[in-house]
Amino acid sequence: MANAINWRMPLVNFTTTTFEENYIMYVDNNKTILTDVDGVLLDWVYSFRGWMDRHGYEIIDPHEYRMDKAYGLTDEEGKRLCRMFNESATIRKLSPLRDAVKYVRKLHEEHGYVFRVISSLSEDTYAGHLRTKNLNELFGPTVFESYVYIDTGADKDEVLEPYRDSGCYWIEDKPENADLGDKLGLESILMRHPFNVTYVGPAHRVINWKEIYDIIVGS
Repeated sequence: MANAINWRMPLVNFTTTTFEENYIMYVDNNKTILTDVDGVLLDWVYSFRGWMDRHGYEIIDPHEYRMDKAYGLTDEEGKRLCRMFNESATIRKLSPLRDAVKYVRKLHEEHGYVFRVISSLSEDTYAGHLRTKNLNELFGPTVFESYVYIDTGADKDEVLEPYRDSGCYWIEDKPENADLGDKLGLESILMRHPFNVTYVGPAHRVINWKEIYDIIVGS
């Protein structure tokens, strides 16, 4: 991996206008793991489906990644509902994904890794606050070094750019974002879901955090 680098990022919410004005933070590339949240650390889909059911929406295609297509909605309506969910109180109590808690804690407590969150949640400050509370409650208060929350469904090119050629691990569930990480010189790992089973790109494909743990510790 590359040598340690300095880079700039905000601790909670990211906006392009304040990006260069925020904190300079030290990165130990050998012990820093970048991670998405939904579909990686937390089971967003399970909670979203329950929320949609309570609001009277019936799912059509449970294997579809895009929620508008999964529920037979317009693109605009699908985005609106995803944003509403991400800014609702439900976001405070999402369940962990699979074995995430066990192996994220092992990586942190037994091997000294720290995690930096990069999540397309919402630019709403309160939504970010609830997500941070959720993560700290499940994984512990020292696991996550920083949190970057960008707009619902937003691209991650700009927030990953400061890590270019750093060699940091980057955990994602969306193929496009995993490939972006690889393009930027990160070690991309793709969490497997029904919507990405046909993925054939350069990222490591895993089914759980035990496999991620083995990749990282084994390296």
